[in-house]
Amino acid sequence: MIYEYALIFLGAAIPWFEIALVIPLGIVWGLSPAWVMITAFAGNMLTVMLLIIGFDKFRIWYDKRQQKKGKEPSKKNDRAVRIWNKYGLPGLSLLGPILIGTHIAAFIGMTLGATKRNTTVWMIISIGVWTLAFGILTALGFDFFTA
Repeated sequence: MIYEYALIFLGAAIPWFEIALVIPLGIVWGLSPAWVMITAFAGNMLTVMLLIIGFDKFRIWYDKRQQKKGKEPSKKNDRAVRIWNKYGLPGLSLLGPILIGTHIAAFIGMTLGATKRNTTVWMIISIGVWTLAFGILTALGFDFFTA
């Protein structure tokens, strides 16, 4: 059983899997919704916090990587900039998990000038809200289909 929760933790920590996919899967697998939500929140927050703490080094690495590939900014990046311009860091943080991913939202927010402290606060709020939403809605929906 610990193995399954470890997979939830790792899945939530990996960009592009994150809580939107991992929480419903864990609950549908029959794991405890509360423990799935706690584990997924912790996994997602761990890597987001590592990104925020190591932002300066990560940005240097990321910029070099993009230059080598000769890539233009992705559609996700463009979408994030539009969200930032319209709603600021709170909007980017709250919409990020469902539109572009938490890691990308945190990175772009900091790239556009958000402080590490503000990014941390808003990402905790955002990941917490979405964890509750995905967990509660999945648990209620799953109970509805199994009843």
